[in-house]
Parts: sequence; C-alpha cells; structure tokens
Amino acid sequence: MSEKKLTLVLGASTKEDRYSYQALLLLQKHQHPVIAVGNREGVVGEASIVRSIPVHEPVDTLTMYLSARNQKGFYKDILKLHPKRVIFNPGAENLDFEKVLNENGISTENACTLVLLSVGNY
Repeated sequence: MSEKKLTLVLGASTKEDRYSYQALLLLQKHQHPVIAVGNREGVVGEASIVRSIPVHEPVDTLTMYLSARNQKGFYKDILKLHPKRVIFNPGAENLDFEKVLNENGISTENACTLVLLSVGNY
C-alpha cells in the first residue's frame, strides 16, 4: 500500500459535478487524510469543508481547483503552510505562482489529481 499523504483540496465544493468534489471522494477512498477548503462550508464524504487554510497542519500535497485569479487571496497562507507539493489541476494552471512556489522549495506539477490517483501515481 502506498504512503498516505495529508492533502489539502483548495476549491472544495459540495456540488457533485465538480472535480474537487470527486477528488475529495477519491482521496478518501484511497485513504489519504484530507483537509477541504472552499468558499462554502459543507461535508463531502467524511471531510468537512472549512473556509480558510489551517496553516499549522503538516500538509504533503495541496491540490488546486481554483483559477489563477481566485488563487491570489491564498498565496500568503499557502507559502506559510509550505506543502511538499502543489498540484495545479486543469484550469488552475498558474505559471507565476508556480515560480514563486518553486523559489520557496515547494515542488509543483500541472496534473489531474483524479488521474494520478486512478493510475497509482499520486
């Protein structure tokens, strides 16, 4: 069994048609502990959605489901959180923020969390 990685889903939603919703369920199915951060509180599976990033958690992966424009308000907290990696899912790509993250020792990748989990490369 692969290592379990505490994952923060930024852009979490209770709407079943959203990829962030599907990612939360699939992460839980693969037994990765999750923190769900979205603009509305709610519950997806066993995860409660909160509205701000808990910056004192030892997060391995932050998976991004916000557009580049909507990410800006989270830059400071993400840098303070200092996850090991940030996955920019399709539609969330942000070359400027990627550069800043890399300069701060945080690895980044443009990938789909759902695919990574499905093929065993998470």
